[in-house]
Amino acid sequence: MKELEDIVAAFEKVASSGKMAALATVVKVKGSTYRKPGARMLMTRDNPIVGSISGGCLESDVFEQAQRIIDSGEPLLVNYDTTSDEDISWGLGLGCKGMVHVLIEPLETLQPTLVQVGEQELNPIVFIKECFRRRQLGMLATVFAIEGEIQAKLGNHLMLHSDNTVITDIQDKELVTGILNEAAAVLNNSKSKVIVYPLSTGSAEVLLEAIAPPVPLLIFGAGSDVVPVVRLAKALGWHVTVVDTRSNNATSDGFPLANNFINCRAENVGDRIPVDSHTVAVVMTHNYLHDLELLKTFLPSQLQYLGLLGPKRRTEQLLQDLQAEGITPNVETLNSTSLRSKLYAPIGLDIGGDTPEAIALAIISEIQAVLNNRSGGFLRDRHAPIHQRPDE
Repeated sequence: MKELEDIVAAFEKVASSGKMAALATVVKVKGSTYRKPGARMLMTRDNPIVGSISGGCLESDVFEQAQRIIDSGEPLLVNYDTTSDEDISWGLGLGCKGMVHVLIEPLETLQPTLVQVGEQELNPIVFIKECFRRRQLGMLATVFAIEGEIQAKLGNHLMLHSDNTVITDIQDKELVTGILNEAAAVLNNSKSKVIVYPLSTGSAEVLLEAIAPPVPLLIFGAGSDVVPVVRLAKALGWHVTVVDTRSNNATSDGFPLANNFINCRAENVGDRIPVDSHTVAVVMTHNYLHDLELLKTFLPSQLQYLGLLGPKRRTEQLLQDLQAEGITPNVETLNSTSLRSKLYAPIGLDIGGDTPEAIALAIISEIQAVLNNRSGGFLRDRHAPIHQRPDE
């Protein structure tokens, strides 16, 4: 997420200067690869590269290819095959035993043709920026392979906003219909996929990406131990709101990296702070009564994750107090399955952290694992691929 934000910011500077740029996107992979589809890299002639599409082994060659793309104005699909032992003598010597397909396209203003919507551009970075600005999901479809005679070109896009606004330069209505038929599944699951569309006059291979806004993180508490949590979350590109539940009208001076700072009594947060199923929250108030009020509000909510700082015995006492008030009538202990699906307490992965920075690392790592439906264990013990591929 942070990488995409950096690419958007860099493109704004490039666009304001009138310089040409090229965008490289990993559109398909097979086997072992460092990045998965959707990884991007922005390039100009003289500015530093922003983003990455590998662990550093492909960037130089892609940059050289991009210079020709900037000159020609035509997109190009480049395939890197490292599955053969001849890879080392071939030149790159990656040794990853995978295949990476990279689409390199010039960035220019294109006018939508299927659906005319004002002056919107068919520029993937502009679309991503708009999804971030709206803080809403969107779907970006990119055509990267074509066979036969169809009315679509390499590098054509279809962009779908959450309000169902569509802009595209794909002329083939059959292909457009096929992409839109998959859109709901991509948006609902927030998962990207690669699809080969068989058409009446040929076929097209398309990457369908779920473009998600930055993860909305709420942190309740304004102690010094919150500072490293904010710092790590921002390093990942999350949208961080710090909520001080004390009544001393504290200011945001101690949290310059936070996107928002709100001073609000614990019993009023439900009216002040909306949440949805994408929101994650961390409770670090160090105040029992404040935590009790926050649990009253957020345990019945749509929150995707609710982490609570403090020992297990303290959490069980909080739940017992809530049960006595009828807030959680079916919860007797912290081991309840329904409760464990949302509430994480004690908060954080078990990495042995006891300093504010190490505890922050444990907290952010746990949230990252939950967001990706992972257990947070050792990769050496994982038998499945490290990254779930869009076509799996």
